[in-house]
Amino acid sequence: MTNRLVPEVQAFVGGLELSAIPQERKQILSKLAAFVQIKVDRKEKVNLNFICTHNSRRSQLCQVWAQVAAYYFGVENLKTFSGGTEATAFHPNAVHALASSGLDITKEDKADNPVYTVRYAQGADPLRGFSKVYDDPSNTSPFIAVMTCSDAETNCPFIREAEARFSLKYEDPKKSDGSPLQESVYAERSRQIASEMMFLFSQIKQ
Repeated sequence: MTNRLVPEVQAFVGGLELSAIPQERKQILSKLAAFVQIKVDRKEKVNLNFICTHNSRRSQLCQVWAQVAAYYFGVENLKTFSGGTEATAFHPNAVHALASSGLDITKEDKADNPVYTVRYAQGADPLRGFSKVYDDPSNTSPFIAVMTCSDAETNCPFIREAEARFSLKYEDPKKSDGSPLQESVYAERSRQIASEMMFLFSQIKQ
């Protein structure tokens, strides 16, 4: 039995076409799923840390959609995190893309690096989204490191806190900032990541 998301998010994930995910991407996701499955079978806690350069766009989108998918498929003892090689801010365009998918997002302060509260289900604790380095104390370790961009993968040849490391790179929607395509590009990347996170957690058996 799956958990129920808020209706707007439930409708969004229900409209995702997982069959459209390319086979080569499914192979990468399945390797990550297999490692998570081992920890689930052992009743161990699972910490997924999605890492990109600035922890601003791709890694934030991955953290949110991975937590949504894990909750939807009832994967227990799992938490998602995100971080960067440096801290900047959770980019407003990424926040907008998530909010447009039905997530309830509240900006908690007016700092240069504000904290956002992200709610996706009444029965789940909300996520706290803000930019941070990957080894920030708020990111529980040890964790499974999931590298979402080439720069972070190159600049972090070794991550002491990582018990495993996977490469799951996404094209940066930043290239569209300020252009007429901005909203559609961010929506496309968010939808791609949501689809792949749903596929990933659909592979985990309880």
